[in-house]
Amino acid sequence: MTFTPTRRSSIAVGLAFAAALVTGASAPAAADTLENVTKAGVLRVGIFEDFPPFASLNTSMKIEGYDTEVADKLAAALGVKAELVGITGQNRVPFLTEDKVDVLLSIGFSDERAQVVDFVGPYAPYYIVVMGPEELDVKDAAGLSGKTIAVNKGTLEDTEVTKIAPADADIQRYADYSGVISSFLSGQSQLMVVGNDVGATILAQDPAIKPVEKFQLLTSPSEMAVKKGETALKDALAKALADMKADGSLNDIAVKWLKQPLAADF
Repeated sequence: MTFTPTRRSSIAVGLAFAAALVTGASAPAAADTLENVTKAGVLRVGIFEDFPPFASLNTSMKIEGYDTEVADKLAAALGVKAELVGITGQNRVPFLTEDKVDVLLSIGFSDERAQVVDFVGPYAPYYIVVMGPEELDVKDAAGLSGKTIAVNKGTLEDTEVTKIAPADADIQRYADYSGVISSFLSGQSQLMVVGNDVGATILAQDPAIKPVEKFQLLTSPSEMAVKKGETALKDALAKALADMKADGSLNDIAVKWLKQPLAADF
């Protein structure tokens, strides 16, 4: 796998220009991204570079994580190599529509986004969860009664737990996740509400107080997406994803990076 700056594929541009010359069309004909990927020998995968455990720099200054391993698997299924392209929440969809990447990872489904991209399918679980020490008996919203709960202020986690918490629950709001984690690990709060990605990062540090999942508040799996209308690439990636689920390799990646297996019906 290589990591290079983003660029427009010269092959894609050349094919589109040639098609316009041959047909005499006033606009370039639509390129077939799967054909371009195969000819170039590279699948350009848009990922967040600093999003542990999905992607982050290791001690050797190489990017690793759930998304990097999925990218390698997808590329291998197409008979090419993965090229990681750094994206942000603001530029990821434009990068896809402008042919700067071939596929996006870590994108949530929405009807609005479905108007401009084609979703391949969910490849990673993402949910908001109430976590606490194993000995603390909390199974549902009623169990939050009288408990101290750490949460990142103003986030979706804050919104969701505020909706369901009993009036006597003490919701402690912090400015960032470091504050939430520190509060929980120091015993200042009995519970914390975080995404499963943050939970996995905590578990990877093997803390003295090991949080376990009590119950989920919201589920929104991470999806992969391609440019609208790229049916051949979408179908090829969907098959690769289905094969990863069937042979257990996606589950292995989940156990390694998310610290727990995928749900049986994922």
